[in-house]
Amino acid sequence: MPQRFIKMKQEGEKIAALTAYDATTARLLEAASIDCILVGDSLGMVVKGEKDTLNVQLEETLYHVRAVVAGAPQTFVIGDMPFATFQQSPQQAFANAAKILAAGAAMVKIEGGSNLAETVHFLTQRGIPVCAHVGLMPQTVRASGGYRVQGRGSQAEQVENDAQQMQDAGAAMVVLEMLPQTLSASISEKLQIPTIGIGGGNACDGQILVVYDMLGMSAQQLRFVRNFLADGGSVADAIRAYITAVKDGSFPAQQHSID
Repeated sequence: MPQRFIKMKQEGEKIAALTAYDATTARLLEAASIDCILVGDSLGMVVKGEKDTLNVQLEETLYHVRAVVAGAPQTFVIGDMPFATFQQSPQQAFANAAKILAAGAAMVKIEGGSNLAETVHFLTQRGIPVCAHVGLMPQTVRASGGYRVQGRGSQAEQVENDAQQMQDAGAAMVVLEMLPQTLSASISEKLQIPTIGIGGGNACDGQILVVYDMLGMSAQQLRFVRNFLADGGSVADAIRAYITAVKDGSFPAQQHSID
């Protein structure tokens, strides 16, 4: 299945992805023909009400993966690897990633750059498909100074190197979070694997948002988010509008991008 997304990149078809954490939402996403669902560790903030993602436990991820897969059995589902489930060793990462796949996910997502290349290689060589995640990495916000734009100035080369090393290690796609759109465009052009942007601008090969943000349910609307329910209609209508806007390139627009 990851080959499908590489083919979409090659053919210039945008990849539309959203998060989901429950069967009901997943069912709506599948009915709208979403390309991909992420069971993100964002559940710590938007489901559990915590201030960050760091307290999400592996057992919670497994629970939500099972729920999403039950609601969207035909859709490609990615399970986020929670904080402290993969940093200790490649062997630890493999044991925990295998549990996420056993719960029904088709791929795992790992935050980190070149420092985790060995781990990503270890996983992919043993049949674990991996989506990498570079740029802003919510699991390290306490060390990096909070939720802010990454990849400016001298940081740009490091982010590009991180993305390249993730591809070289075997990652099948990479999330680019909160990067200047020129940097995301450069990375997307250089990589053979698809880039999925969240605050990364229109040049990424696909887009992802937290579903509650996309529906205007979050207390704070971020710059890179558009409320697709604001124009009226149902939740199902908003999901279809989001997919259409990603596919035709109208989202993200310039006002949703970082200069």
